[in-house]
Amino acid sequence: MSETLSSVERGVEPLIARLRSGDVRALARAVSLVENDAASAADILSGCFPYSGRALRIGITGAPGAGKSTIVDKLARQYRGAGVTVGVIAIDPTSPFTGGAILGDRIRMQENLGDPGFYVRSMATRGSLGGLARTTADVASIVEASGKDVILIETVGVGQDEIDIVRLSDITIVVLVPGMGDDVQSLKAGIMEIADIFVVNKSDREGADRVEKEVRAMQSLATSHGDWVPPVVKTVASSGEGIDRLNEAIAQMKQWLETDSRMEARRRNYWRERITEMMRQALMREVRRHGLSDEELDAHAVRVAGKLEDPYRLVPELVARVVKS
Repeated sequence: MSETLSSVERGVEPLIARLRSGDVRALARAVSLVENDAASAADILSGCFPYSGRALRIGITGAPGAGKSTIVDKLARQYRGAGVTVGVIAIDPTSPFTGGAILGDRIRMQENLGDPGFYVRSMATRGSLGGLARTTADVASIVEASGKDVILIETVGVGQDEIDIVRLSDITIVVLVPGMGDDVQSLKAGIMEIADIFVVNKSDREGADRVEKEVRAMQSLATSHGDWVPPVVKTVASSGEGIDRLNEAIAQMKQWLETDSRMEARRRNYWRERITEMMRQALMREVRRHGLSDEELDAHAVRVAGKLEDPYRLVPELVARVVKS
């Protein structure tokens, strides 16, 4: 077994060295191995970890059709024009036929793909809730390790409860558009609280001013930002209008985070949540490894549903089985 592990590790080291040197194929390969939970995934992530954490992570979320992809594309172009290297992680709904990301590598970003300072990866949710794929955080670490300065993370269109992006990002941008029915009221507190910056996109449409006023009226909900008042930036992303102002707002937010150790505090909170999630996943793997097959799980489900078994006693027994083994 140790020989197998050492051979995996020997294969991982040159892969990490290549992706660190700017080899896009090596980066794509490492991401694929981690996404597919390959035998080498843990070694890849461990090898990349010392080089992660240096990039600014910007999450872009909002309702479907708000123009998130266009905003990501325009932001990426601005950053590249300033010589800043960029990684994009775009979360798409899962294809019912292939299980993969429906939009692939984003047709809108194709002309950037020959740029060595730009990397885009589409990921399928594969049933995960929260607007992100299960391995999004791991993929972000690998892209960071490749030396990218900024990571743009675009979620699937989310609702008020699906706010996982705030845990992963340093800065969270919530994109709104006029004509959403009840507009901001439809989002309520859930997604309003996570925004560091609001973007009213498609602001050339009727009702953009009303959306901006509603956001400002509801900003008392954003209780977790201290003395930072989330700005409202109006854009027409399709033409690039307002993207420079959005970039300025991001820069101001970054400066605010870098004072009084706010960035470090956010990342500590992130790792607290992340370690808890990693422990949960590791525990489930151990439970499966020590005999809880799908068939046994189904059998327990049948008995619990029929009131023949108490789930509150069953779960501690299953955990004890793992601890004792």
